[in-house]
Amino acid sequence: MSGITEIETYGVERIPDADRTARPVDLFRVAFGGANTFATCVLGAFPILFGLSFWQGLAATVLGLVVGALILAPLSLFGPLNGTNNAVSSSAHLGVHGRIVGSFLSLLTAIAFFSISVWSSGDALVGGAHRLVGLPDSDLSYGVAYGIFAVLVLVVCVYGFRFMLFVNKIAVAAASLLFVLGVFAFAGDFDPSYPGTLPVGDPLFWPSFIGAALIVLSNPVSFGAFLGDWSRYIPSNTPRSRVMAAAFLSQIATILPFFFGLATASIIATKAAEYVDPAAPNYVGGLLAVSPGWYFVPVCLIALIGGMSTGTTSLYGTGLDFSSVFTRFSRVQATVFIGTLSIVFIFIGRFAANLTQSISTFATLIITCTAPWMVIMMLGYVTRRGWYDPEALQVFNRRQRGGRYWFTHGWNWRGVGAWLVSAGLALMFVNLPGQFVGPLGDLAGGIDISLPLGLAAAGLLYLALLAVSPEPREVYGPEGPRLVRSADTPVLPIVDATAAEPVT
Repeated sequence: MSGITEIETYGVERIPDADRTARPVDLFRVAFGGANTFATCVLGAFPILFGLSFWQGLAATVLGLVVGALILAPLSLFGPLNGTNNAVSSSAHLGVHGRIVGSFLSLLTAIAFFSISVWSSGDALVGGAHRLVGLPDSDLSYGVAYGIFAVLVLVVCVYGFRFMLFVNKIAVAAASLLFVLGVFAFAGDFDPSYPGTLPVGDPLFWPSFIGAALIVLSNPVSFGAFLGDWSRYIPSNTPRSRVMAAAFLSQIATILPFFFGLATASIIATKAAEYVDPAAPNYVGGLLAVSPGWYFVPVCLIALIGGMSTGTTSLYGTGLDFSSVFTRFSRVQATVFIGTLSIVFIFIGRFAANLTQSISTFATLIITCTAPWMVIMMLGYVTRRGWYDPEALQVFNRRQRGGRYWFTHGWNWRGVGAWLVSAGLALMFVNLPGQFVGPLGDLAGGIDISLPLGLAAAGLLYLALLAVSPEPREVYGPEGPRLVRSADTPVLPIVDATAAEPVT
């Protein structure tokens, strides 16, 4: 096992058993650390911004967290089983070429959340320093803060998983302690009886309640494409229940930053009725406005620690997935390349194109498309009885063709087709007032049903396609399929892309 200061050399190839020494608790630390930040606090503020009372907002938050964590947890199993990331594992269900769907989704999600993390944390750091020591509240100050965050994150990601795990071990404890310290900072102003602005009988109440729960739910779902990046270092013989429990509890633990955002948003709403904009900079500004002076330093520390934690978990997966699609890039080369492009995007998006608000909408749309992909992966796992051929998963990366997961020219139209239809349908029902409303977004009385609709459509359509066109028997392993039938379709042998004979 390499040390934390040695650059990780593994990309998406199967990690040897001897080097897979991580534990489920390590998965918990990385997944929880990546969400224990200001960006999550901003999401926690949405129930109040939607007009809910504190208790109604807490109920929506708990509902979204539990459902989202349940959806996410099974995605942790692919890493230990196959020793690679989830995008490569998806070759089993979408084909060795179709797996680029997962890589593309994780790439877009990572860039979006990396940007949100750098912007929100940088704004908090500059705002806290401005109130504390009089740092000029200027574009130069924000630019320097963004640059420091982005470069530090890139350095950690270049070193790789061990260094990232080390950072998150510190971040989980430190950020949690600082959030708990907020109990003392805001105890005098917090009123759990905050009534909100929408009575239960208001026509907008249920759309607002469900919308708030779905926003919270989207946070666990956003980790779906990345979970295998971290769990692939867990030994394959680790009990699956422990791996899933680590992933589930990592998201339940985020009730801490969600509660912080919910409680402080209710204080902000009470003290400043004009606060209606959910953008991160305005939330941070409102938070600083109601914070006691002694809490400015903890705010700056939360910004620094949280920004590092979220940024590393996002960018690490980006480099890994990019190297899996463009296999001539090593993990380090891909990380540096994508990291540099992301940093350029952060500066252009903040100062030239003013994308700080639209990027959150973009992230929501990506998650809407990712959720159906997660359902296909989960159902594929169930129908395959958790059995995979790790060598056949690597066909694309090795410039080969054939194998169990070749299907039709490297594409499994059952999985890809189910994803395309369900993701497209979900996008049509998106309803984000003032941001993005799909063509059918108003059919549910103003309620955004895109995510649950996408989840349900993906499950039903994928199982229907497996019933109409059974997959080859060989993809199911020795015990055969579960819930579906198989076909005696021949499977091509694995050969080099330029060879005429099977690879032995």
